[in-house]
Amino acid sequence: MSNVTASPTGVRTAPLRSGFWLVVMGAALWGADPLFRILLLKSLTSSQIVLLEHVILFLAAAPVLWRHRAELKGIGLRQGGALLIVSWGGSALATILFTMALTRGDLNAVLLLQKLQPLFAIGLAAVMLKERLPRNFGPLIIVALVGTYLLTFGWTVPFGHVNSFMDTGSLMALGAAALWGASTVMGRFLLGSMKYETVTSLRFMLALPLLFVITTVQADPWQFSGGMGASAAIAINLLLQALLPGLLSMLLYYKGLSTTKASVATLAELSFPMTALIINWLVFGQLVTLPQIIGFALIWTALFFISSRQSQPEPAGAEPVNLKAS
Repeated sequence: MSNVTASPTGVRTAPLRSGFWLVVMGAALWGADPLFRILLLKSLTSSQIVLLEHVILFLAAAPVLWRHRAELKGIGLRQGGALLIVSWGGSALATILFTMALTRGDLNAVLLLQKLQPLFAIGLAAVMLKERLPRNFGPLIIVALVGTYLLTFGWTVPFGHVNSFMDTGSLMALGAAALWGASTVMGRFLLGSMKYETVTSLRFMLALPLLFVITTVQADPWQFSGGMGASAAIAINLLLQALLPGLLSMLLYYKGLSTTKASVATLAELSFPMTALIINWLVFGQLVTLPQIIGFALIWTALFFISSRQSQPEPAGAEPVNLKAS
């Protein structure tokens, strides 16, 4: 799949920037996750929540995958490996690693290291997909990362000494960031030979067996605290979490990713912490500070200029990224 199109004048132009903003919208929906997860954590473990969410997503994705079953015949070794990275790495292991990191390391250091995800994705996209970065992309990366830092930490220095970065929790946070970055790149690779609906469905369905094994090792997957009165609330919240931050967000994300470079999409994902900030303010009453407002403005400024780069003409001699497996 080419990520450029030819204009009537013969000058290749980048794909419509609407794809970029679809990635922004999909990632922004991830910020709604705490609205449902807080209640669920009173009765379920983290792994149970993820498992049950994927069961719902399996039921929703199965008819979609059946309609696109002809695409499964073209899955080769490279696509199979990419699917495992997207589903097992991005959907399951990265979330588990990050959750464990929050309990084993310096919290601020873990959060800061997780923000390195765009750098992993940009590096992998350059090596594996041969993506060329847009002009002036480097300064925009710095602006976006500074904005994300201010959103998370404000004016404070997030660590007391270098040892904050040398413990097990920090290594887990780095592992999660690398897996999420790799998931973005591999998702972009898969979209070169599959429709976004197929990639979304396979992401959820392939993660389910691994999540079942992990949850079974930890405890009974189907046992939860709380009486029958809590069952309806749990079911409603699970359904909403699976369909909004889960299914709808990933459909928007992968549809946008199909016309957006992975190195650019990973910065569009910074809409996630901004949405979480707004929800914390509106729903949970957490006041927004001046540094967070500045960080919010910096991220949106970077996203605006990155989006504008997406619609600028590229040189006629520039080669499109070839995402199809040989």
